[in-house]
Amino acid sequence: MRILTYILILCSLGCFAQEVAVLQYGGGGDWYSNPTALPNLVKFCNENIDTTINEKTETVSPDSVDLFNYPFIHMTGHGNVFFTPEEAENLRNYLISGGFIHIDDNYGMDPYLRKELVKVFPNQELKELPADHPIFNTKFKFPQGLPKIHEHDNLRPQAFGITIEGRLVLLYTFESDLGDGWENPEIHNDPEEVRRKALQMGANIISYAFEH
Repeated sequence: MRILTYILILCSLGCFAQEVAVLQYGGGGDWYSNPTALPNLVKFCNENIDTTINEKTETVSPDSVDLFNYPFIHMTGHGNVFFTPEEAENLRNYLISGGFIHIDDNYGMDPYLRKELVKVFPNQELKELPADHPIFNTKFKFPQGLPKIHEHDNLRPQAFGITIEGRLVLLYTFESDLGDGWENPEIHNDPEEVRRKALQMGANIISYAFEH
């Protein structure tokens, strides 16, 4: 089984299609929150940065071999997160073989997420990305770094990452709530300017994931 897993990993390096998926994790947290967010981001990217992503976004589990079909995985929620050892290993293999995950705290998942990421990368720490990181300038310019979309605890927005061999493989956005800004406008009644910032930042993330 382990040999088969590595064969799949090696094949995945050159076989990523332009498809994205939401991560269905365990632990009881609402991984399914913001259901219109990723489809809206995909549509925005296809219309504004010349991507050709399948607008039917998928759902994938962290222990599934299907994970390797997607160059970009989105994860969000408000509550508990739990990875089994097998799920953590599969996620690690996915990320080091060319995959990318964006984790967007929808408010409340931070303490649960951080302890689970230790299982995925026991020898790596989340590090805050500087405002001049390429992900903030890929397609749209964010000279101050991550934009603030929702207030929550009135803290500044922060973007944390894990970088492997010079490539950002994991992006964790905190106190920003980009996904709320990607949702249908009537859900949160955000001003158009705020929604556009969220979508533009999301497009930068997608672009970075596909190009690195």
